[in-house]
Amino acid sequence: MENAKRCQSCGMPMSDRDIVYGKNANGTTNAYYCSYCYNHGRFTSDMTMDQMIEHCAPHLALQEGITRDEARQLMRAFFPTLKRWSDH
Repeated sequence: MENAKRCQSCGMPMSDRDIVYGKNANGTTNAYYCSYCYNHGRFTSDMTMDQMIEHCAPHLALQEGITRDEARQLMRAFFPTLKRWSDH
């Protein structure tokens, strides 16, 4: 995994054609976060990094054909490099 073109909260891959980017309070596009994580200038859920990992693990496991534990392990290594979690 790498940070380029990934939501800086959940790590989901983002591209202009696939994912709706989040919106800032003034309605402009926020290129750092997907609309699932960020909208109207704030995060859509108040959760910790560990809670986000638990939320995302089933999706990554299914997508990559790995176990949830393997997905958690990958995310625990990757998430601290994302803007939302590294800014704390």
